[in-house]
Amino acid sequence: MNIGIVGLGLIGASFGKSLKKLTDNKVYGFDINPDVLLKAELVGAIDEPLNETKVADLDLLVISVYPRAFKEVAKNYLSKMKDGAILMDFCGIKRGIEEDMKELSLTYPHVSFIGAHPMAGREFSGIDRSISTLFEKATCVVVPVKADIFTLERVRDLFLSVGFSEAVFSTAYRHDEIIAFTSQLCHIVSNAFIKSPMASSHFGFSAGSYRDLTRVARLNPTMWTELMMDNRDLLKNELDGLIARLLEYSKALGSGDEQKLYDLLKEGSDLKISIDKGKIR
Repeated sequence: MNIGIVGLGLIGASFGKSLKKLTDNKVYGFDINPDVLLKAELVGAIDEPLNETKVADLDLLVISVYPRAFKEVAKNYLSKMKDGAILMDFCGIKRGIEEDMKELSLTYPHVSFIGAHPMAGREFSGIDRSISTLFEKATCVVVPVKADIFTLERVRDLFLSVGFSEAVFSTAYRHDEIIAFTSQLCHIVSNAFIKSPMASSHFGFSAGSYRDLTRVARLNPTMWTELMMDNRDLLKNELDGLIARLLEYSKALGSGDEQKLYDLLKEGSDLKISIDKGKIR
């Protein structure tokens, strides 16, 4: 396949490196930053820069940019894409992207539209942190918008070829609902936790639990503000629920209710064990 990648940050560049290392697909790329584009060639994230001539030969175009930029970026390429080509995004939220894709598909019916979200990342961003092994044993959430079963199978097989353990198919709403809990809420908790006055004194007193909880406190605030605000209804629901649950622990501590604290801790521990055993889905 001829594959184009627009947006050569951590995810886009890592995808390019994975494709080049593990498949025989031809990889073209573009980034708005010319220094990043040059670096992408030097570090082996792409074979060649993506230009108008090469767009016409693409079988798949992946747009890996901030969600609010997706529509305008897509418009720059769709009219030049061949019949049967696939346009896919790697954005971290999907409801707005799905709306954009549905609208674009009316003007460009010759192209298939698929949403995708690689469930992999690092606390660092940018091409300098990209690695060819980023997607090993990860999953990729796939949101079909306008694509037949054969096209979806090609996309699934492509993801498996670069190390993903599976492709999980979802609706846009369900994706955003779950991601509010599994990703966005985690970043808020980590970011708020590190603001404790004790944080600067943790050296020598912290171990794995501290490292695990604070890893994603370091983030790209521009990107995460956009992701969270555009998913704010579902994220606020998760955050309000967490605050209510935390208040139960605070009340138990404040009243000296040892039994209540024990019950809360045991309830959470038992739930974690059940979920890990696959008893709760």
